[in-house]
Amino acid sequence: MTIEKLIALLTLKKVPNLGDNSIKKLIREVGSAEEVLKEKTSNLLKIDGIGSVKVKDLHNSEHRKASENELRFIEENHINYWAYDQPDYPEKLKHCIDSPVVLFGSGNIDLQHKKTLSIVGTRQVTSYGVQFCEELIEALAPIDPVIVSGFAYGVDITAQRAAVKHNLQTIGCLAHGLNQIYPKTHKKYVAQIEENGGFFTDFWSTDTFDRKNFLGRNRIIAGLSEATVVIESADKGGSLVTADIANSYNRDVFAVPGRANDPLSKGCNMLIKTQRAHMLTSAADLIYMLNWELEEKEKPVVQKKLFVELEGDEQKIYNFLNDNGKELLDVIAIQCHIPTFKVASTLLNMELKGVIKPLPGKLFEVV
Repeated sequence: MTIEKLIALLTLKKVPNLGDNSIKKLIREVGSAEEVLKEKTSNLLKIDGIGSVKVKDLHNSEHRKASENELRFIEENHINYWAYDQPDYPEKLKHCIDSPVVLFGSGNIDLQHKKTLSIVGTRQVTSYGVQFCEELIEALAPIDPVIVSGFAYGVDITAQRAAVKHNLQTIGCLAHGLNQIYPKTHKKYVAQIEENGGFFTDFWSTDTFDRKNFLGRNRIIAGLSEATVVIESADKGGSLVTADIANSYNRDVFAVPGRANDPLSKGCNMLIKTQRAHMLTSAADLIYMLNWELEEKEKPVVQKKLFVELEGDEQKIYNFLNDNGKELLDVIAIQCHIPTFKVASTLLNMELKGVIKPLPGKLFEVV
């Protein structure tokens, strides 16, 4: 992307009442961001859906000056940036109607050929929520997904720290510019997250932090991923908003159920009850619903080897399936006395070794 195109896009973003959708519409009709800024207002008003309120301040020279100042910040701080129509713009986000026309980033983010999962939830996460989140990511680690979240207190930072622990790429989506970090106590995690992934935002360095920014941040979280997981949520909150946005993008949503009288389970239970989310009780549920294990079967190791080394739990599961035939994941966990989350990851490892295969209905059998 040329510098002139970047400045033009930034200038359009600076125009009050002109959102990402309208900017894209103008560019489609006129040809480029640069041409939009040169076009007469009278011609722009002929475009369907573009009224005088949106373009009345389009040619204000102050917007160009502000964009040039932001460009200096970008260059001086080595900020990465992508336009919505660039080939290397995040593919899944590209298909969202309200995706940012310009996305800023830092760190070492690589989404090419990666499975991507967003994990969100309450800031007042319980010990149960922390345990479930950590065990979920541990079980998913063999698949090597990218873990996306909002870098907030509670579930968000739990998910991102767990991703770093298991050497998974993780992306924090921010509700402010890359010149600051909120909450400030999370500054200690910035370096390790940028080493294992990084941060995305569409806010400028001049944007002051405001809670209303969370809505814009949440659309990026939902848009980047194949699916969004909600771990603990009250009956109102940003996590439910993110789930609704993900549903509007036709993405899968999963929610962890909780006790009926638990305030921090009301949101998840409601999502499940109203069929806006799949119930998630283990990593195996997610792997099955997203068909991730079917994709893993395409890896080179697909045949059973004559002499495969199986570790403790692997050998125990192999012996059970060999003696009893095909069986459900939950039954395997109960009969082998192994936690469900460990069974899910162990079965995946065994599948990659070519000694078992998954069947419809969450059944598994020896090859």
